[in-house]
Formats: sequence, structure tokens, C-alpha cells
Amino acid sequence: MKILAIHGSPRTIRSMTRKLAGFVLAGAAEGGAETEMIDLCDYRVTPCTACEGCSFNGICVFDDDVLAIVERMKEADGIVFASPVYIDNVSGQMKVFFDRLADAIHYQMLSGKYGCSVATTHESGGNEVVSYMNHVQNYLGVISVGGLRVATGGNPETVDAHEPAARALGRKLADAISVGYSDPGQEAILADNRAYFRTLVEENKDLRTMEYDRWVRMGWIT
Repeated sequence: MKILAIHGSPRTIRSMTRKLAGFVLAGAAEGGAETEMIDLCDYRVTPCTACEGCSFNGICVFDDDVLAIVERMKEADGIVFASPVYIDNVSGQMKVFFDRLADAIHYQMLSGKYGCSVATTHESGGNEVVSYMNHVQNYLGVISVGGLRVATGGNPETVDAHEPAARALGRKLADAISVGYSDPGQEAILADNRAYFRTLVEENKDLRTMEYDRWVRMGWIT
């Protein structure tokens, strides 16, 4: 069992958000998971230009690090998204990365995985950002087991006070991977997403044969 955290703060190792995500991974490790964290700022992530090239052959026109990160996400059983709150949204680094996940979303490449999200903020926007990141997980075909936001008020020690809750979230994620986790509301959302993207998969079946065949095997196309 492997759980991968994607951390979007430009402060990298100095980030309070990274510390919070680290507590989640520590809890997941207690639940038997192998864990890893990616600091997006250590990688080359080029903003999407909406050229739609990936829809035809699955290959982005940009030769950067996103494909390698997506492959590591595909290899993982669980995904943790972690971002600070910037103007009531995720960091710019996280948003640029999310925008590059269009192909993974359209073809539901992470379907069957579980995830969660965490955010830190000075005061406001934490709940909304956690909800948004879990929404992105649903777009990817991932079922979220929950999230955690910490309003620090500028005091880094506030994150330490939430360590037990963060570890519990990590253990919950590991348990979901081990024994399963059901959320009818999210499952309905995932089914609606697949129904919406099915047209694209069918239209490109001659160009993306392997992905089309996978959808057939999964029963999403009959």
C-alpha cells in the first residue's frame, strides 16, 4: 500500500502545510502504508495552454515533469492534496498543476483510489479549499475520506496542536485502502463524471485504443 502526498506551497520544507501533510502521512504509515511527498515547487510544471493535444494521444506538448508525477499518482493507492490558502483558493503552483490533469480526469486514470486533502490558512478559506481539492479528487475518479484545515492565526504551533487529527485522517485513508470505504454521494458524482467523459473516450477510441478498451473492461462503455 502506497500513499502519495502532493504539496503545493512555494515554501516547500518551511511550509506549515507540508508539516500538516507530514502528520497525515505519519498516520498512514501507522496504518501500514508506504508514504511519499512531492513538493511541486521542486518540479517543472508548465501552465496548460488548452491546446487539447493530450486528448488525441495522451502526450502533452510540454516536456516537463507532470507526466512523471501523474505516473507516480497512478502507482499509488492513496492521494493526499495539500495546499496553503492564497486569496481563498489553492496556491498558484497547485492550480497550475491541477489544470494539467485534464487528460487524467477525462480518462479517469486514478479511478479506484482513495484520498484526502489538507490546507492551512491564516484565518479564512480553509474549508472551501479543502472542499475544492476533494472535488478535484472526485474529478480524477478518487473517493475522498475527508479533509482537515488549520487556521493558524500566524502561529506555527497551531499546526502541532492538530497533529492527532491529521494522523487520524492518515490512518482513515490507509484503512480505506485496506478494507474499503463507501460514500454513496461521491460514488454518484463519480458515475456522473464518467457518463459525461464517455463521449470523449468514444470519439477518440481509434486514437486512444488502450484507454477505450480499459473503459470497456471497467463496464463504463457497453
